[in-house]
Amino acid sequence: MSKKLWIIGGLVLALVVAGSVTAVLLLTGGDDDERADPDPSTNVSYPEGLEEYYTQELDWEDCGSDRCADITVPIDYAEPDGDTTELRMRVVGDEDAEQHLFVNPGGPGGSAVDYATTMSVQLGDDVTDAYAIVGVDPRGVGVSSPLECYDDEQFDAYVDTDPTPDDPAEVQASIDQLEGMAEACEKNSGDLAAHVSTVEVARDMDIARALVGDDKLNWFGASYGTYLGATYASLFPENVGRMVLDGAINPELGPVDSALGQATGFQRALEAYIDDCVTDADCPLGTDAAAAQQRLADLLTQLDAQPMPTDAEDRPLTEGQAFFGIALPLYSETLWSELTSALTLAIGEGDGSGLQFLSDAYFERSANGSYGSNIGQVITAVNCLDATERPTFEELEGDVAEFVAVSPVFGRALGLGAGGCSAWPFESEADPVDFSAKGAPPILVLGTTRDPATPYEQAVELADILDSGVLISRDGDGHTAYQSGNECVTDAVDAYLVDGTVPKKDPEC
Repeated sequence: MSKKLWIIGGLVLALVVAGSVTAVLLLTGGDDDERADPDPSTNVSYPEGLEEYYTQELDWEDCGSDRCADITVPIDYAEPDGDTTELRMRVVGDEDAEQHLFVNPGGPGGSAVDYATTMSVQLGDDVTDAYAIVGVDPRGVGVSSPLECYDDEQFDAYVDTDPTPDDPAEVQASIDQLEGMAEACEKNSGDLAAHVSTVEVARDMDIARALVGDDKLNWFGASYGTYLGATYASLFPENVGRMVLDGAINPELGPVDSALGQATGFQRALEAYIDDCVTDADCPLGTDAAAAQQRLADLLTQLDAQPMPTDAEDRPLTEGQAFFGIALPLYSETLWSELTSALTLAIGEGDGSGLQFLSDAYFERSANGSYGSNIGQVITAVNCLDATERPTFEELEGDVAEFVAVSPVFGRALGLGAGGCSAWPFESEADPVDFSAKGAPPILVLGTTRDPATPYEQAVELADILDSGVLISRDGDGHTAYQSGNECVTDAVDAYLVDGTVPKKDPEC
């Protein structure tokens, strides 16, 4: 089993807010005495030994015009009387709402607290009239007792690790970086470093569901949020309400098949971008699509041998940065022009500043060298705990040719990236999950035909794996479907969330 999106050093290509730009709202505070808070469920049931967590009293407070509280959960569910960690929950909307819609943007490592604010203005009015929107930062993420590993300077070196190691020394450098980050996670965050698996996060979500008074969990998960949602549905099928999984991941794929699928997805997205670019005489890749792709592959090869100067004299553009700088704009067609500008600088002027800027945006790195979130480190910790297969770089070398045949630009890095957990020292003790989620009500599974990060085929597969999965296909570019502006998708999802209307067949949007 393993999931999602593998890349060198354990990094995963998953946008923090699932391909959307987070809305920042200026909100005013309210009066605590006039606010109604969600009440715990009066009919709550809970696994043995977890009563104190399911029935805890929350200390609600204003956070802007919303309400927030901290939830206490056990670090290790096998030892519920042991150490605990805190989760931050934000409730956006009507405090008296009878239903809550939990949302998660993916990553793993994206902030659901922030995403709740974003989704409160992106969901249809009928949906926000029916639900208060809830975001819970998963354990180790955002403002939920964040996992602390490398400092900013150390993480810079981690990101700059060669994504296509060509000799034993470069392979060892990748292993050293991975082991070094694991040691830092354990040193700075203790037992939490070994307990941020998706199964544990899903169990946290069930506690959060009970604490807002809901008998059923209503869920909108994007990207990795689909993996988390599917895991929840499989562990608690009787507690599932209405669930939307957008930009779906096949949770049963191992790292090699997952990485190969992603190479296919990014190749499709890249070809769509190139086909658009070469229609313009000013395209930095030329006007021939095949030659344009080779030009990009050659650029990465050149950077592997010799990093390119940037505006920052002490920080040239590396192959790893260029990889992420090219990948990020493929998440949304609206970012294609940014990629063209960055490539114009790099290819036309030998200036890597544009691609480096896009890479930094990917990891939320500011100009002063600080990182806005720990997503780049949480990604590795979660993915590696979820992985049941951990092939080494040496074992994967024989697969590289197949990956390069699929994607000359991304193939080698993604192929070797499937070994990104080979040296991770922590393992999850969770039992394997049966992702059929037998007994759950209908679950909507959304897939986009040219989604780079979560290939369309995986949505088809997940809808088939789930006993009650219902597929909605979107023909288009970019990562995820609901926030793409496709009216057909929006109408189908909103009708399901509000009225429980399930499409009789795939509407093929």
